[in-house]
Amino acid sequence: MTVRFVEVADRVHVLREPLLAVNVTLVCGAGEALLVDTLSSARQAAELAAAVRAVTGDPLTIVNTHHHYDHWFGNATFAADPPRPVWAHDLAAEAMRGDPDRLRRQAYAELRDEHPELAAELADTPLLAPTRTVRTEAALDVGGRQVVLRHPGRGHTDADLVVQVPDADVLVAGDLVEQSGPPAFEDSFPLQWPDAVAELLRWTTPATVVVPGHGEPVDAEFVRAQHAQLAELAWLIRAGHTGSAPPERVAAEAPFPARPALIAARRGYAELDGTA
Repeated sequence: MTVRFVEVADRVHVLREPLLAVNVTLVCGAGEALLVDTLSSARQAAELAAAVRAVTGDPLTIVNTHHHYDHWFGNATFAADPPRPVWAHDLAAEAMRGDPDRLRRQAYAELRDEHPELAAELADTPLLAPTRTVRTEAALDVGGRQVVLRHPGRGHTDADLVVQVPDADVLVAGDLVEQSGPPAFEDSFPLQWPDAVAELLRWTTPATVVVPGHGEPVDAEFVRAQHAQLAELAWLIRAGHTGSAPPERVAAEAPFPARPALIAARRGYAELDGTA
């Protein structure tokens, strides 16, 4: 399937992969460019590379927003030969370097039932971990344009990076913000996620284009609405834990569908119990 980038702001382009609705963002400067996330497999990355070349032939810097397979398994296509810098939060990079085969097995288990062809591709996809890391913030020069990498705190994972392009008023939020479906809570910190999104909102204006991890670009008002849902969920988790309610009861009252809400409630209880 042919995929292409759409310009959402001055020299900032977004491509949405059709199978999982994953967003990839391309920021173009003078003689250099930056690519945020690289999709799930070598095949997907090859299609993505063709779409990149249709926009720019400039050398790339890569940023991975977090360690989930659909955001970094394509790294080697872009950064292995010749070597290019790949940035991530240091905890995400540690996970990618430390046990890539475990991450590959987890991805296969997640995909095999609904997307068996993509699951099969994972076995033949070479994995390339990040080479440069961020703890809280780093400013990059991309062909004369400043791009800022920020970690707003624990949320979707313990190592999410947000990518800000100040001169275009664009914020690439990764999976801290979701548009095409509910947030994914499997590796999350649901009690801290609202604070991370509140921090993200401090970097927005009424005109900011926010690129979520999956789905259509959104504005700050959408992010505020999702923040309110996450805050409500966190309150329900705390109240349920205090009252010794089962996580299922919390999930039944949550502002998200039953399955992700139950995962969130169990993760939140683990946070409160000190086991997350």
